[in-house]
Amino acid sequence: MSPCPGRRAEIVTRGGGAGASGVDPQQLWLNPGRTGRGRKPAFSREEITAAAVALADAEGLEAVTMRRVAARVGAGAMSLYSYAPDKETLLELMVDHVSGELPTDGRLTGDWRTDLKSVGRLQRDLMLRHRWLPAALSARRSLGPNTLAFLEYALAALRPTRLDGAAKLEVFSMLTGFVAGHVGYEISQAAAAGSSGRAAAEARYLAAVAADGRHPGLAEVLAAPGRPPDPEATFSRFLDRLVDGLDTG
Repeated sequence: MSPCPGRRAEIVTRGGGAGASGVDPQQLWLNPGRTGRGRKPAFSREEITAAAVALADAEGLEAVTMRRVAARVGAGAMSLYSYAPDKETLLELMVDHVSGELPTDGRLTGDWRTDLKSVGRLQRDLMLRHRWLPAALSARRSLGPNTLAFLEYALAALRPTRLDGAAKLEVFSMLTGFVAGHVGYEISQAAAAGSSGRAAAEARYLAAVAADGRHPGLAEVLAAPGRPPDPEATFSRFLDRLVDGLDTG
């Protein structure tokens, strides 16, 4: 969450202050030239960022190091520091890079709940394509151009409400936090599903707890018919509860 609700927002990112991470957003986004001296390299900031994203997509965020990214673009690691002086800056670039996949020119229906749910689904789709993204959001500290473009789209979806500017940003921040948390859970559950033994052990444990007489609420829930596993339907139910329950009065 942004430390200043109502002045900054999340998109598929977490808002924050430049001082918290050492990243100067004006230098990063408005003056994107090289920060170092010497001979101009044979690659661009966009190529570096795309290489880092491809590495994270293939192997996870922990695999993204300056050395590994440099190897992908065929450069020495030290030359990358002219564009991204540290991994924090590289993460800023990566998050904004993939945010460019979010559509910003879709037609809004005018029904803000419908449109806000659409925003949430777009965010979820992006995070499922780039599964490192939910984890990267906590380190995000600034809003790049692609992030800002989608923010404008989301704020337009909320225009029919009677919310003031600060409240709109808070709603959007809450939505993004929900989506990131839910997708992180989806990813972890998908990984755990590969271990049938673990799932069976968890089921036995919960059945034993429910039978001890001290957890009647849990016993009632476990006795009810379960829903078939359907990630899309589960996300839609949660999203409906979140958005439909918002008070914009």
